[in-house]
Amino acid sequence: QVQLVESGGGLVQAGGSLRLSCAASGRTSSSYVMGWFRQAPGKERTFVAAINWSGGNTYYADSVKGRFTISRDNAKNTVYLQMNSLKPEDTAVYYCATSRFWIRLAPGGYDYWGQGTQVTVSS
Repeated sequence: QVQLVESGGGLVQAGGSLRLSCAASGRTSSSYVMGWFRQAPGKERTFVAAINWSGGNTYYADSVKGRFTISRDNAKNTVYLQMNSLKPEDTAVYYCATSRFWIRLAPGGYDYWGQGTQVTVSS
């Protein structure tokens, strides 16, 4: 079992920045790939970004490429999502998740999930 706890969400104006954190505990050796997803009201959960164990490989959805940066600190069992130049369409609940495989873009490819953190971007 892996437990994931997200933090860092909040309300920000368009053009602003936020940094999300996801702290993992339990069988973190299973957290080969860490991913971020988001879900807006009434919409499906969609892939945002992923990073492999070493941090040497990252992958981003086209909608966030160049604005968001995923990173991880394995010593702290924590993955981060730095979000810059935020837009109102980035408003969603953001979830972190773990996967054993590189790379899965669908939620079904991830084994464990956090409870989510709300990000609201005002125009």
